[in-house]
Amino acid sequence: MMPAMFSPFADSFSLSRRAVLQAGFAGLSGLPLAGSTVAGDGTPKRAKACIFLFMWGGPSQLDTLDLKPNAPQEVRGEFSPIETSVPGVQVSEHFPQLSQRIDRVAVIRSLGHSDPAHLSSGHATLTGHLAPVIRSDAAPPSERDTPHLGSVVSYLKQTGRFEGPAATGPLPEFVTLPWKAYHPAAPGGQAPGQHGGWLGRSWDPFLLSGDPNAPNWSIPALALQDGVSSERLLSRSYLLQTIDSQRAALWAAVQSQTMDSQRAALGAAVQSQTMTAHQAKAVDFLTSSAVREAFDLSQESDETRERYGRNIHGQCVLLARRLVEHGVPFVNVNWHNDGQNFWDTHGNNFNRLKNDLMPPSDRALSALLDDLHDRGLLEETVIAWVGEFGRRPNITAGNAGREHWPYCYSGLLAGGGIRGGAVYGTSDAQGAYPATDPVSPQDYAATVLQALGVSDETMLYDRQNRGHRLYAGRPIAELFG
Repeated sequence: MMPAMFSPFADSFSLSRRAVLQAGFAGLSGLPLAGSTVAGDGTPKRAKACIFLFMWGGPSQLDTLDLKPNAPQEVRGEFSPIETSVPGVQVSEHFPQLSQRIDRVAVIRSLGHSDPAHLSSGHATLTGHLAPVIRSDAAPPSERDTPHLGSVVSYLKQTGRFEGPAATGPLPEFVTLPWKAYHPAAPGGQAPGQHGGWLGRSWDPFLLSGDPNAPNWSIPALALQDGVSSERLLSRSYLLQTIDSQRAALWAAVQSQTMDSQRAALGAAVQSQTMTAHQAKAVDFLTSSAVREAFDLSQESDETRERYGRNIHGQCVLLARRLVEHGVPFVNVNWHNDGQNFWDTHGNNFNRLKNDLMPPSDRALSALLDDLHDRGLLEETVIAWVGEFGRRPNITAGNAGREHWPYCYSGLLAGGGIRGGAVYGTSDAQGAYPATDPVSPQDYAATVLQALGVSDETMLYDRQNRGHRLYAGRPIAELFG
């Protein structure tokens, strides 16, 4: 295993890696918990897909998953904790549906780092590596970014190092919806780490934008131009391939005048092969009925769509389930542009949480857990629910807000062998710093990769053939049965 990354808390606390696992009698008996399965030979089953729910803006740990009812009023806030399906584990009263499914998820209450900036900490969350420029809301995406976890999975799948689910058509390996996370108050705008980074643009996600709950929502990338049928498009693609072949041959002939003819021919073949591969993939994508079916929410019953929530987040999560079911190995759902700074609740924290943010998240995540479980897919699908940081314990006087607080926050993991009903790590009395078992964003990402069966010895190489270790943190081994 790779050693754990340096923790900003190491100087302030005497910490161990002991897990705080509260899972009732199942945990005490040493039996596998919900979501933790083993194969016939005793080895853990690994997931084939991941749905990453990025709560962009930074949810308040004190009002969602780690309430402090005994803290002073200016810390504990307005919400009350409620009991869950796991004895002794409580969550917010505004997560009523999730509370009854805690036996299917692992709660991590000791996440933390030292970067209070949305953009650079977003990079760390989505890639498992520090951003090229840390503690910065001014550095936009660049080719120096570490690839998104979805880009990594896509690369490994296409290079035969990740099994993944069986696809029902020429589907992309990595889909992001409903937008690239962007913060209007950040000079850099869009968060880095949401694309192929140093792997190259070929590994960027397929971006599904817009509101899938809107009655007229459509996917432009799947729409043929007026008057162009699938048959006509295929005919055009064959003609284009012929032209490309002739162009490549001409290019090789010209190049042979100035360099070794064999090198020229090889270069031409590579160029032609690359162009043809991209073109063929695009044509397959546009003409495939299986692809259209995977993206078609009208195939779902009204009851199912209502269960996820008839709102943009609920329908994005439902679409994520459809895509995984049809063979997409990684789907990233960013919290949408709600016009009110997302989970970044500097002001009006409690009204925003209880009215706008927690209800749709509670509903969609709970429906996803049920749906995957009922379809037998939860064991094969990792679900991650996390933001880039948490909120300051002390409530801001005058506007009932909470400021950025990266030093301690909470997140969830489920499926893919993760021990359901587990609580890992604790925070101090005010939810300000981890008290036991600190977890970095690098550790969190490494745990997702571990659940997907990606070895910690995996190396990736950029376009300059420089090697990069895939893991920058240590997986939370105690979360696996």
